[in-house]
Amino acid sequence: MKSEKRAWLAIFTGTLIAVGGGAIAAPPAWTQPSAPQSQGAGGDILRAEASQLAVSAPGLPGTIPAKSIRLTYASSDTHNAPTTVVGTYLEPMQPWTGPGERPLVAYAGGTQGQSAECAPSAMVSQVVRIQPPADVVFEYDIIAIYQLLARGMAVVMTDYHDFGTPGVHNFLNRKTQGYAVLDSARAALRLPDTGFTPASPVILYGYSQGGMASAAAAELQAEYAPDLNVRGAYVGGLLTGPQDFIARSDGRSGVAPAIGWILNGIAADYPDTRPVLDAALNDTGRAIMHDSIGKCGGGLSSNFAHPQNTSRWTTSGLPLTAVIDGSPELKRAFDEQRLGGFAPSVPVRIYSARNDEGAPYPAVRGIAANWCGGGAAVQLDSDASVPAIPAGFLGTHDVAFFPSLMTSQQWVTDRLADVPAPVNCAALP
Repeated sequence: MKSEKRAWLAIFTGTLIAVGGGAIAAPPAWTQPSAPQSQGAGGDILRAEASQLAVSAPGLPGTIPAKSIRLTYASSDTHNAPTTVVGTYLEPMQPWTGPGERPLVAYAGGTQGQSAECAPSAMVSQVVRIQPPADVVFEYDIIAIYQLLARGMAVVMTDYHDFGTPGVHNFLNRKTQGYAVLDSARAALRLPDTGFTPASPVILYGYSQGGMASAAAAELQAEYAPDLNVRGAYVGGLLTGPQDFIARSDGRSGVAPAIGWILNGIAADYPDTRPVLDAALNDTGRAIMHDSIGKCGGGLSSNFAHPQNTSRWTTSGLPLTAVIDGSPELKRAFDEQRLGGFAPSVPVRIYSARNDEGAPYPAVRGIAANWCGGGAAVQLDSDASVPAIPAGFLGTHDVAFFPSLMTSQQWVTDRLADVPAPVNCAALP
């Protein structure tokens, strides 16, 4: 345990030195693809083109050569209608030396924002970007992607629904996130000259928003994508649902844009909620919904001057969670997007820091208990080693990404080697 602590602290420290110790160059230009409307079944490739990639991760030596292809592929929206999603496939030049054929990791990225500029494929090509006047956004996912590529694993990273395609990114939408992850794997397996077959092994992997997306994909896979050979799902820093996120974020400094992203996504996906929100929100609340679009930064924005307490956003003076509970339309929409209603059919490892302020442990444990009750093979890793750090530039939720990454590697390799998955459902911590 002490050696693992030292390892993740070394990565964390090196990352901060790399970001803080030199000038940050202007990000390379990123062009939003003009994605066609979906004309195929889930995972069908609608367009494939070479893309720019920054593969040298801050704080980690060397560069892993990889081929990068931007994919436009067919998927499903929250009402199971056809839609279009953009993602990035990364094929390492490193050989796969593990068991069996080269695996594909369907990587679900963490929170970035509600603008095409915030899309994971844009961030992977930049590593660091600046949103004027002062916000710096660091793509921490590239550290995990770097390590996966270095092991010879191929990676496909979805941009989620509405990033790079017409519409509004529906932040923390359980269904579209899960569908986008599963269909990204289907699309990558269909690329020519990769050596993949329809039966190639797939791992689901994500942290924070990506943890929710990976968890959603695990819940939906048996019904939506039974054709995929999913060996397991690694779920870190799990965000359990949009209403839960609002409840624990209400009043926290800098989180208002992320709540705005949720409201914008709900209004776009559920038209019957629009008049409810319009009546419930005052001018401040409506301005927050409007001003959140185009914001990057993982939900922590020093450029957002609106009040953080949602009771100041509503005509009634009630917090948003009370407004949601009092509206059948809103309650139905939010409940549909919460995890825990379906037990995954693949092994799952959940990582949760005990002191996580962004994804509190009790809620994460509740999801694990629900899945266990449904017969899923779940291992819940409760980590008390990460100290309680007040949310700011980096809080406990952000810092916990690093030990989460360290403990995931062997678990993933064991699933690919068909080692029986560890389960602690009988005595969840």
